[in-house]
Amino acid sequence: MERETQFIGQSATFQDAVERASLAASLDRPVLVIGERGTGKELIAERLHRLSTRWDRPYVIMNCAAMPETLIESELFGHEAGAFTGATRTRAGRFEEADGGTLFLDELATMSMGAQERLLRAVEYGEITRVGSSRPIRVDVRIVAATNEHLPALVDDNRFRADLLDRLSFEVITLPPLRAREGDIEVLATYFGQRMAAVLGWEEWPGFGPRALAAMEGHDWPGNVRELRNVIERAIYRWADPEKPVDALSFDPFASPWQPVSRMTPVRADTSAPANDAAHAPAAAPSGPVSDMRAAVDAYERQILSDTMARCRFNQKVAAEALGLSYDQIRHALKKHGLNQ
Repeated sequence: MERETQFIGQSATFQDAVERASLAASLDRPVLVIGERGTGKELIAERLHRLSTRWDRPYVIMNCAAMPETLIESELFGHEAGAFTGATRTRAGRFEEADGGTLFLDELATMSMGAQERLLRAVEYGEITRVGSSRPIRVDVRIVAATNEHLPALVDDNRFRADLLDRLSFEVITLPPLRAREGDIEVLATYFGQRMAAVLGWEEWPGFGPRALAAMEGHDWPGNVRELRNVIERAIYRWADPEKPVDALSFDPFASPWQPVSRMTPVRADTSAPANDAAHAPAAAPSGPVSDMRAAVDAYERQILSDTMARCRFNQKVAAEALGLSYDQIRHALKKHGLNQ
């Protein structure tokens, strides 16, 4: 699969965000891109660069979360030989590499306060100083930064500098989550499905069946477009008959009745329920000979879910916590066993 650089979607909320990025691209000012994981922050950052007057100059990407705090300043601003143990030669940092172009700082909220202070000077004065040097270097760099955090709240908690936020927030583009992009789920699913079918050598694209389409619309997509792509490509890869519409999705690749027991949280009893109430007793494991293991496991899983939901007064979030599952996992399990009515 080649790297995606295009935007797929027709919803007004998504198109508005893309349009704001297009308008901001021509202005040589910092831009913050905010959004949940998988919403396309890096694609928006690249669009800001490609549509700017710097399009033919360097576009440098740095993931702040991937850098240890002790190295992030050296990565950003470079260092002189002998500045610290292991610095055997002078090295230019990302700012110098991006001179004349754009520097994209991903996961900005993870940056240390010390690095934020030096970044502030670089943004405000266009000067950086390598670690171990006292000589400032002039750079011409446009900053585009991204995060999935609410930065004003971090400022209130003294975890992000207010003056740096002021400098970087000339324009703030907040990307909508997939669940808020009306009509885009099926459009994106079809796009990813057709591409995966072509990779697998299918002669025609059969589309999706009604169960798969309903499951897509009913899912919250916490991982947004990235999660959708994985779910769709996995479904196509597992589908046995390329001539029939794809009608089975697996949202959680880790879901299995045979997952390691040691990683599962024991069910917590509801102390508000009567201790002698048979309806709240733990589900009994199958007894006697088993002729169909899958059916037996499914029946036992269904009984556990049914009992736990009743004990938790049919509150899915409470039941998920009691079973050591995520909210998405229990919703999927309830749908699988027809208990979500």
